[in-house]
Amino acid sequence: MTRDDLTLVLGGSGTTGSRVARLLTGRGLPVRIGSRSGGVPFDWTDPATWAPALEGARAVYIAYYTDLAAPGAPEVIGAFAELAVASGARRLVLLSGRGEQEAEACEKAVARSGADWTVLRASWFAQNFSEGYLLEPVLAGEVALPVFEVGEPFVDVADIAEVAAAVLTQHGHTGRTYELTGPRLLTFADAVAAIARATGRDISFVSVPVDDYAAGLAAEGVPDEVTALLTYLFTTVLDGRGAHLDDGVQQVLGRPARDFTTYAHDTAATGIWTGKTTDRGSA
Repeated sequence: MTRDDLTLVLGGSGTTGSRVARLLTGRGLPVRIGSRSGGVPFDWTDPATWAPALEGARAVYIAYYTDLAAPGAPEVIGAFAELAVASGARRLVLLSGRGEQEAEACEKAVARSGADWTVLRASWFAQNFSEGYLLEPVLAGEVALPVFEVGEPFVDVADIAEVAAAVLTQHGHTGRTYELTGPRLLTFADAVAAIARATGRDISFVSVPVDDYAAGLAAEGVPDEVTALLTYLFTTVLDGRGAHLDDGVQQVLGRPARDFTTYAHDTAATGIWTGKTTDRGSA
């Protein structure tokens, strides 16, 4: 990639996309953010927004909202990938998930487009506890989820972003699938305990039956489709199929993945988990 090549970052105001955009911009590379809430208007549910966002782009980072496991995602991803190639984008980097058949269907759709593709299969984001739907329970002092003793190699999204920036700008990654995980397995109880230690707060983890979890979401007014997606992810994706480590971060960056304890320590220092946020930003 040259300094004249434009990269479109979808979800560029989101957890991974914002970091990818900052890394590329910091290297002096032209970036266009495609998002419903910032940058160039882009909406997965409105194909009319796709072509204007793609104009002049030579590479695209694809982060799909809400999740690749959502109904219809492979068809939408495939249609977008074909349009991207037809519009002149050659390099497509797809953020995917581990152990999800639906995500694998999306990966195949990107590959069929004829692009120079790379897939990043990421494990559960550590930042879900600080920038996602688990922040509020952490602040409340109790995280209740329909998971039990299964281990998960939580990955720091900073690592995902660094890997994405590398494969978007370097040669040698076409047709490759990288599995991105943290360096060790933790249960959700382990992860919450690490956050409690880092903050000095009393934060508990409770395993709950999936029906009770779904009922609780419904009582909070969470849309049915979001409840269905979350219960699927917790009960199917977290059934043990992802309870193993991979070295995608090491393969691309030449260094080990960040440990969850480091993430917890750095994030606690921002004050996000105590309501005393500093100007150091989130991890």
